[in-house]
Amino acid sequence: MIRMFSTSATSLTASSAVKGAGRVLAALVLSSAAVGAAHAQASQAPVKIGFVNTERIFRDAAPAKAAQAKIEADFKKRDAELQDMANRLRTQSEQLDKDSAVLSESDRTRRQRELSDLDKDFQRKRREFQEDLNQRRNEELSQILERANRVIKQIAEQENYDLIFQEAVVVSPRVDITDKVLKALNSGAK
Repeated sequence: MIRMFSTSATSLTASSAVKGAGRVLAALVLSSAAVGAAHAQASQAPVKIGFVNTERIFRDAAPAKAAQAKIEADFKKRDAELQDMANRLRTQSEQLDKDSAVLSESDRTRRQRELSDLDKDFQRKRREFQEDLNQRRNEELSQILERANRVIKQIAEQENYDLIFQEAVVVSPRVDITDKVLKALNSGAK
Protein backbone atom coordinates (compact mmCIF):
# COMPACT_ATOMS: atom_id res chain seq x y z
CA MET A 1 0.00 0.00 0.00
CA ILE A 2 1.36 3.35 -1.03
CA ARG A 3 0.45 6.33 1.02
CA MET A 4 0.23 9.78 -0.27
CA PHE A 5 1.76 12.61 1.75
CA SER A 6 0.75 15.99 0.73
CA THR A 7 2.17 19.30 1.65
CA SER A 8 1.20 22.66 0.38
CA ALA A 9 4.20 22.98 -1.98
CA THR A 10 4.91 19.42 -3.09
CA SER A 11 3.47 16.06 -2.93
CA LEU A 12 5.70 13.08 -2.05
CA THR A 13 4.86 9.48 -2.47
CA ALA A 14 6.57 6.63 -0.70
CA SER A 15 8.11 5.62 -4.00
CA SER A 16 9.72 9.03 -4.49
CA ALA A 17 10.97 8.94 -0.90
CA VAL A 18 12.56 5.57 -1.62
CA LYS A 19 14.13 7.00 -4.76
CA GLY A 20 15.57 9.90 -2.72
CA ALA A 21 16.89 7.53 -0.09
CA GLY A 22 18.33 5.41 -2.87
CA ARG A 23 20.21 8.41 -4.23
CA VAL A 24 21.62 9.16 -0.76
CA LEU A 25 22.61 5.52 -0.36
CA ALA A 26 24.24 5.51 -3.79
CA ALA A 27 26.16 8.66 -2.90
CA LEU A 28 27.35 7.05 0.33
CA VAL A 29 28.45 3.91 -1.50
CA LEU A 30 30.32 5.93 -4.12
CA SER A 31 32.06 8.09 -1.52
CA SER A 32 32.91 5.00 0.49
CA ALA A 33 34.33 3.37 -2.63
CA ALA A 34 36.39 6.48 -3.35
CA VAL A 35 37.80 6.51 0.19
CA GLY A 36 38.51 2.78 -0.09
CA ALA A 37 40.30 3.26 -3.41
CA ALA A 38 42.40 6.09 -1.97
CA HIS A 39 43.24 3.93 1.03
CA ALA A 40 44.15 1.01 -1.23
CA GLN A 41 46.52 3.22 -3.23
CA ALA A 42 48.11 4.51 -0.02
CA SER A 43 48.41 1.01 1.38
CA GLN A 44 50.14 -0.23 -1.76
CA ALA A 45 53.23 1.62 -0.56
CA PRO A 46 55.20 -1.04 1.33
CA VAL A 47 55.29 -0.76 5.09
CA LYS A 48 58.86 -1.05 6.31
CA ILE A 49 59.12 -3.03 9.54
CA GLY A 50 62.17 -3.80 11.61
CA PHE A 51 63.01 -5.78 14.72
CA VAL A 52 65.71 -5.32 17.36
CA ASN A 53 66.68 -8.14 19.72
CA THR A 54 67.16 -6.32 23.04
CA GLU A 55 68.73 -9.37 24.68
CA ARG A 56 71.48 -9.37 22.05
CA ILE A 57 72.01 -5.65 22.59
CA PHE A 58 72.47 -6.22 26.34
CA ARG A 59 74.75 -9.20 25.71
CA ASP A 60 76.81 -8.19 22.67
CA ALA A 61 77.02 -4.39 22.54
CA ALA A 62 80.39 -2.93 23.55
CA PRO A 63 78.77 -0.48 26.03
CA ALA A 64 76.93 -3.39 27.67
CA LYS A 65 80.12 -5.43 27.96
CA ALA A 66 81.97 -2.44 29.41
CA ALA A 67 79.18 -1.83 31.92
CA GLN A 68 79.21 -5.48 32.97
CA ALA A 69 82.98 -5.44 33.45
CA LYS A 70 82.75 -2.24 35.49
CA ILE A 71 80.01 -3.70 37.70
CA GLU A 72 82.03 -6.87 38.27
CA ALA A 73 85.10 -4.82 39.21
CA ASP A 74 83.10 -2.59 41.56
CA PHE A 75 81.45 -5.52 43.35
CA LYS A 76 84.39 -7.94 43.29
CA LYS A 77 85.65 -7.01 46.78
CA ARG A 78 82.22 -7.38 48.41
CA ASP A 79 81.67 -10.68 46.61
CA ALA A 80 85.02 -12.00 47.89
CA GLU A 81 84.10 -10.92 51.44
CA LEU A 82 80.81 -12.80 51.16
CA GLN A 83 82.60 -15.89 49.86
CA ASP A 84 85.01 -15.75 52.82
CA MET A 85 82.11 -15.31 55.21
CA ALA A 86 80.27 -18.30 53.67
CA ASN A 87 83.42 -20.45 53.99
CA ARG A 88 83.87 -19.39 57.60
CA LEU A 89 80.23 -20.20 58.33
CA ARG A 90 80.53 -23.63 56.68
CA THR A 91 83.77 -24.40 58.57
CA GLN A 92 82.30 -23.39 61.93
CA SER A 93 79.15 -25.40 61.26
CA GLU A 94 81.19 -28.50 60.39
CA GLN A 95 83.37 -27.97 63.47
CA LEU A 96 80.30 -27.65 65.69
CA ASP A 97 78.86 -30.87 64.25
CA LYS A 98 82.14 -32.65 64.89
CA ASP A 99 82.64 -31.27 68.41
CA SER A 100 79.02 -31.32 69.64
CA ALA A 101 79.37 -34.76 71.23
CA VAL A 102 82.24 -33.65 73.50
CA LEU A 103 81.09 -30.08 74.24
CA SER A 104 79.27 -29.13 77.38
CA GLU A 105 75.68 -28.00 76.98
CA SER A 106 76.58 -24.35 77.66
CA ASP A 107 79.50 -24.36 75.17
CA ARG A 108 77.37 -26.02 72.51
CA THR A 109 74.56 -23.48 73.07
CA ARG A 110 77.02 -20.58 72.94
CA ARG A 111 78.60 -21.81 69.70
CA GLN A 112 75.19 -22.46 68.15
CA ARG A 113 74.17 -18.90 69.03
CA GLU A 114 77.43 -17.54 67.54
CA LEU A 115 76.84 -19.61 64.42
CA SER A 116 73.25 -18.38 64.21
CA ASP A 117 74.38 -14.75 64.60
CA LEU A 118 77.04 -15.24 61.93
CA ASP A 119 74.44 -16.81 59.60
CA LYS A 120 72.01 -13.90 60.14
CA ASP A 121 74.79 -11.42 59.44
CA PHE A 122 75.78 -13.36 56.32
CA GLN A 123 72.18 -13.50 55.04
CA ARG A 124 71.74 -9.75 55.63
CA LYS A 125 74.99 -8.88 53.85
CA ARG A 126 74.19 -11.20 50.97
CA ARG A 127 70.72 -9.66 50.58
CA GLU A 128 72.18 -6.11 50.66
CA PHE A 129 74.83 -7.13 48.14
CA GLN A 130 72.22 -8.61 45.79
CA GLU A 131 69.98 -5.54 46.10
CA ASP A 132 72.88 -3.18 45.41
CA LEU A 133 74.05 -5.30 42.49
CA ASN A 134 70.56 -5.47 40.96
CA GLN A 135 70.04 -1.74 41.38
CA ARG A 136 73.36 -0.96 39.76
CA ARG A 137 72.77 -3.43 36.93
CA ASN A 138 69.32 -1.93 36.28
CA GLU A 139 70.79 1.57 36.18
CA GLU A 140 73.45 0.51 33.69
CA LEU A 141 70.99 -1.43 31.52
CA SER A 142 68.63 1.53 31.55
CA GLN A 143 71.38 3.79 30.20
CA ILE A 144 72.27 1.25 27.52
CA LEU A 145 68.61 0.91 26.54
CA GLU A 146 68.28 4.69 26.25
CA ARG A 147 71.33 4.80 23.96
CA ALA A 148 70.03 1.87 21.93
CA ASN A 149 66.63 3.54 21.55
CA ARG A 150 68.30 6.73 20.28
CA VAL A 151 70.28 4.67 17.76
CA ILE A 152 67.13 2.77 16.72
CA LYS A 153 65.30 6.05 16.22
CA GLN A 154 68.17 7.37 14.07
CA ILE A 155 68.16 4.23 11.94
CA ALA A 156 64.37 4.38 11.61
CA GLU A 157 64.53 7.99 10.41
CA GLN A 158 67.49 7.44 8.06
CA GLU A 159 66.10 4.28 6.48
CA ASN A 160 62.39 5.23 6.59
CA TYR A 161 61.14 2.47 8.87
CA ASP A 162 57.44 2.69 9.68
CA LEU A 163 57.59 0.38 12.69
CA ILE A 164 60.34 -1.24 14.77
CA PHE A 165 59.58 -3.94 17.33
CA GLN A 166 61.70 -4.87 20.32
CA GLU A 167 59.60 -7.87 21.40
CA ALA A 168 58.25 -10.56 19.09
CA VAL A 169 57.43 -14.24 19.12
CA VAL A 170 58.75 -15.01 15.63
CA VAL A 171 61.05 -12.80 13.56
CA SER A 172 62.22 -13.18 9.99
CA PRO A 173 65.94 -12.44 9.56
CA ARG A 174 65.11 -10.01 6.74
CA VAL A 175 63.48 -7.56 9.23
CA ASP A 176 66.05 -8.03 12.01
CA ILE A 177 68.14 -4.84 12.28
CA THR A 178 69.91 -5.82 15.50
CA ASP A 179 73.29 -6.01 13.72
CA LYS A 180 72.88 -2.43 12.47
CA VAL A 181 72.08 -1.24 15.99
CA LEU A 182 75.04 -3.15 17.45
CA LYS A 183 77.36 -1.69 14.82
CA ALA A 184 76.17 1.82 15.61
CA LEU A 185 76.44 1.29 19.39
CA ASN A 186 79.90 -0.27 19.07
CA SER A 187 81.09 2.65 16.94
CA GLY A 188 80.05 5.04 19.70
CA ALA A 189 76.88 6.50 18.15
CA LYS A 190 74.73 8.41 20.59
